[in-house]
Amino acid sequence: MRNNKMNHKLKTLTIGFIVGLGLIIIPNLLSPFLFNPPVSASSAQEKIERVELIDNLGNYHYPISTTSDLAQKYFDQGLILAYAFNHAEAARAFKEASRLDPNCAMCYWGLAYVQGPNINAPMADEQVSEAWQAIQQAIALSNKASPKEQAYIKALAQRYSEQPMADRSSLDLAYAQAMKQVVQDYPDDLDVATLYAESLMDTMPWDYWQDNGELKPEAKPILATLESVLERNPKHPGATHFYIHATEKEQPKLAIEAADNLRNLVPASGHLVHMPSHIYIRVGRYQDAVIANQKAVMADRNYLASPHPQSIYTIGYVPHNYHFLWFAAVMSGQSEIAMEAAQQTAAVDSSLIGNPSLSGIIQHFYVVPLYTEVRFGKWDKILETPAPTTDMKYATGVWHYARGMAFTSQGKKEEANQELAKLQALMADPDLEELKIWSFNSTASVLKIADEVLTGSIATIEQDYTTATSHLKNAIALEDKLVYTEPPDWYSPTRNLLGTILLQGNQPEQAEQAFRDDLDIYPENGWSLHGLAKSLQAQGKTAEAETIQQQYQQAWQYADIAK
Repeated sequence: MRNNKMNHKLKTLTIGFIVGLGLIIIPNLLSPFLFNPPVSASSAQEKIERVELIDNLGNYHYPISTTSDLAQKYFDQGLILAYAFNHAEAARAFKEASRLDPNCAMCYWGLAYVQGPNINAPMADEQVSEAWQAIQQAIALSNKASPKEQAYIKALAQRYSEQPMADRSSLDLAYAQAMKQVVQDYPDDLDVATLYAESLMDTMPWDYWQDNGELKPEAKPILATLESVLERNPKHPGATHFYIHATEKEQPKLAIEAADNLRNLVPASGHLVHMPSHIYIRVGRYQDAVIANQKAVMADRNYLASPHPQSIYTIGYVPHNYHFLWFAAVMSGQSEIAMEAAQQTAAVDSSLIGNPSLSGIIQHFYVVPLYTEVRFGKWDKILETPAPTTDMKYATGVWHYARGMAFTSQGKKEEANQELAKLQALMADPDLEELKIWSFNSTASVLKIADEVLTGSIATIEQDYTTATSHLKNAIALEDKLVYTEPPDWYSPTRNLLGTILLQGNQPEQAEQAFRDDLDIYPENGWSLHGLAKSLQAQGKTAEAETIQQQYQQAWQYADIAK
């Protein structure tokens, strides 16, 4: 399991940070826009008059007290979109439901619910008033609601205050405690249980596991509750989604069934279609991850072609599909798909480089094609690539790294060392320590890995494998210190390269261990299966080598490159 080797706190792509990304252009999917967070239901309603019922959101239904069949349909749409983390679109649906039935207490409950925090985004001050007004309206209409609906409303009221609070953790905890009571009162209601589990997750977002890989005591009710829901309904859209997030860091195999059930459950939700890939890349199902993200791209293309609010979903979740597609394609040797996804990921507005809060991630997206060309050995293309503009310091560092790797592959030591020297000179800039990717890892920390990898690779030109392996081990140590993100901020596993260099240096036993270590982190990846087979063959372990070779051929069945 990868976390045995990379034992640090999970920090996946947090949309709370993406709120600040500003302008992202995805050709054929997104037109340029500026995002002014947060998008409330009222502002979205003012900008987009039509609120349509979306086709292919599945058939999930939660009956509420309403006199309008159409309001019920919009409520169902709002709930499924909330489970899909498209909260702005969900708000529009709940708003429309309340317009169709002004006496529907649960319609206002839904509007209040989606204004709150979630595991990817804290609650913004601007959302406080809308949430407060909505829950007060729900309370006022409670006499028209069922006892269970009144319990929903009473619990959610614990989550909000009339004015913004600097620290709202007490409110989130109060809501979770209130939802626990609702579960006890209504143990057969799967949505009550699902929302209770989510409320607990919101009190400790992305922090459910201890460093030793054990579940934190306070997080145990999350898994227990979600598992109880999935035992009764394996295709509950909210429970499957939340269970994947709860398990993906340390116990991804637990969520394989949930991932498989979710992938076709809500076809029109790009994020829910994408979500199984969080598990698939953890368990070596890279082709399934490719397919999931290709389908997610298409689902979001259809969504974005219709009236929709500009929101965290459009600016963060949509590009995330391309980045994930790129990583899965790289790991399965599909260079054409990887390069196309890399180009889509890189299609950002470089005019925002001057914005300190945006520059790191924009530059990181910008260099994904370079990283891809290094991984697939497209050396001539790298050397034909013009330098980034001088204000793109991180991207320029990656450009020098890529050129150095290209010259190394051509045996041009002098030119490679020149690129290394330029990279190292650039790394002396203290600004790189402050320039962050996803607000977690500094660009300096990534370039330090590039420095060690390039230095070690250059040493192989003179067959100095002792120096080469020393630098690769340094790179591994640096890679392991990175805060965990998905896809990883360092584009290619350094253990695989270490194994390759050890094989070149006629050290097959050590190479075998390096490849096995990489496979612990990235199961069934063809890059290291191929190296492992070669290292076993070099040791005369013919039978095992043949077995691993068969695994490699299976892993590489969709690849368009040879190994």
